[in-house]
Amino acid sequence: MSLLPLWTSQELTKIFGVKCAANWNSYGVSIDSRTIEKGDLFFALSGPNFDGHGYVKTAFDSGAAGAVVNKKIDGVPEDRLIIVDDVMAALVSLGKAGRHRVDVPIVAVTGSVGKTGTKEALKAALSRNKKTHASILSYNNDVGVPLSLARMPYDTEVGIFEMGMNHAGELKELVKLVRPDVSIITTVELAHSEFFENIEQIADAKAEIFTAMNNGGTAVLNRDNPHFSRLKKRAEEAGVERIISFGKDEQADVRVQRYFFHDTCSCIIADVMGKIMTYKVGMLGDHWVMNSLAVLATVDAIGADLGLSGLGLAELQPLEGRGRRERIYLDIATDESFLLIDESYNANPASMKAAIETLGHCESVDTGRKVVVLSDMGELGEQADQLHCELGAVLDGADVDVVFAVGKHMKHLADLIVHQYPTIRMNYFNEKAALERALLHDIHDGDVIMIKGSNAGGLSSVVKKLQSLDRNLDKQVANN
Repeated sequence: MSLLPLWTSQELTKIFGVKCAANWNSYGVSIDSRTIEKGDLFFALSGPNFDGHGYVKTAFDSGAAGAVVNKKIDGVPEDRLIIVDDVMAALVSLGKAGRHRVDVPIVAVTGSVGKTGTKEALKAALSRNKKTHASILSYNNDVGVPLSLARMPYDTEVGIFEMGMNHAGELKELVKLVRPDVSIITTVELAHSEFFENIEQIADAKAEIFTAMNNGGTAVLNRDNPHFSRLKKRAEEAGVERIISFGKDEQADVRVQRYFFHDTCSCIIADVMGKIMTYKVGMLGDHWVMNSLAVLATVDAIGADLGLSGLGLAELQPLEGRGRRERIYLDIATDESFLLIDESYNANPASMKAAIETLGHCESVDTGRKVVVLSDMGELGEQADQLHCELGAVLDGADVDVVFAVGKHMKHLADLIVHQYPTIRMNYFNEKAALERALLHDIHDGDVIMIKGSNAGGLSSVVKKLQSLDRNLDKQVANN
């Protein structure tokens, strides 16, 4: 917990226009009573299936300093409650206040794929010499964005906010809160496409991030994406003052010149606005090369140190469910093991393709195989079956040996592989439990096993099953 308060009760009462009977400080903001830390301010949000007011006492028992509620709560000191008409509206107000009280570079990140990765990479790059605040996990929606703004300390030197959408109009509202100086669109691909008639509509929805820039601002755009010109036009129409492009294209302002993949990192030589940089990213894959270019374009745009940022990118580590690698030892005495790549957090066609292609760069030992475990990609509308089938060529191109798949859309991919790609051993299951049983009985020494699917597929449980096989006693002791 910081020694400096994040918010005082006096500040909160002014922001919300209500009274509070006592003076106290909060050192954090939370909407989840299960993760309350001492000194947090708890917002009792309510939804169709829950009411946060039922957890206010639990929050106080866990150390909350105060709570924002819409009624009195039995068993809780009234002088620690801030009673408002609308708790969600109060959170938005606090987010606006958090943004208003800082005058520092603010960066917004969106895109069909790579939002969280780019946000984390930018945080790693800037944190070496700047007090950097960034939204955690994927807090990128109408609750996560104001919450992340409300959590921003007043002495922040750079703020980084991820913003997501699956309907037109969503980003337009979020960007009004963030008012970024720099907005990044990582790429535009088919994701959440069931809510749009075509990919051009997706591009226009992403471009809403330019509609409330701070003092004109800077747009950072992927020059290699087919929708670059459309996004550039939308940025200009919104009054964006500066546009920086990144990619492999010769006309890109931040351009990769050469890159090499090693087992756990990518080594890159890039031209950053006329400055040649050689640096390493602690992640593997073409998509991470592109993410790093967007990061360096942003670093240069806000006048931060490129050299230190390059060192920060080298220290980047994969998040859980987003490419984290773990060696699982089946037998310590014989060193029998396999490499687990956890990509289970989510999936769309672009991220699925990137994950499989990255697996293609892995070098397994002679006795090992490249094994992929897949579940359905969600929210793809009428194109779902076709987009799943298109993964067949990607799997073949990555020299994948074995596929385990579950889900109604994956059934179409399974049938395609059986008929068109005989070098891939296909295993299809109607339910995840059957897949887990079969996978656990079909692991070879030296295998590389990559798990990928949308959240609804629940493949994180498969990851946990594989992790439970680990016989590395040192790791078990460290985890206990």
